[in-house]
Amino acid sequence: MVNWVLRGAVLLWALLFVIVGARGLFDPASYSETFGIVVEGVATNTIRADLSAFFLVAAAAAVIGALVPGWLRALLVPAALYGTALAGRLFGVANGDAVNSGIVQAMIIEALTVLLMVGSWWVLSRPQKGAGAAEVPGEPTH
Repeated sequence: MVNWVLRGAVLLWALLFVIVGARGLFDPASYSETFGIVVEGVATNTIRADLSAFFLVAAAAAVIGALVPGWLRALLVPAALYGTALAGRLFGVANGDAVNSGIVQAMIIEALTVLLMVGSWWVLSRPQKGAGAAEVPGEPTH
C-alpha cells in the first residue's frame, strides 16, 4: 500500500512540473509570473529552453522511476536537479542575494522534492516480503 501511495505522490508531483514546464515552453512569460524572471529579447529563448528542460526532464525521470520496473534510480534525477537548485539558492543566500517569500517557497519545494524522490527511491527499492513467506536477509527470494 505504501508503495502505491509513494508512486501516486511522485506521479502527482510530475504532473505539476510537466504543467509548469509545458506552460513555460509555450509561454516563457509565465516564468515571469511564477519566478519573477524578466523574460525579454534574446533571453526569452534561453529561459524557454533551459527552465522548461529542467522541469520536463525532472518530471519525465520521476514518471519513469515510478512506473517502469527496474528503473527506480531514475527518481534520483529530479532529486539531483532540485538538490542542486537548492544548493545554489543557499549559496546565493549566503552571499547576500535578495530573498523574498517566493525564494523561501521555492527552497521549501526543492527540499521537499529531494525528500520525496530520495525517500521514494529508498522505500521502493527495498525487497518486498512475499505473501506468507519469511524473508531471510541475504538470501535470494524465489
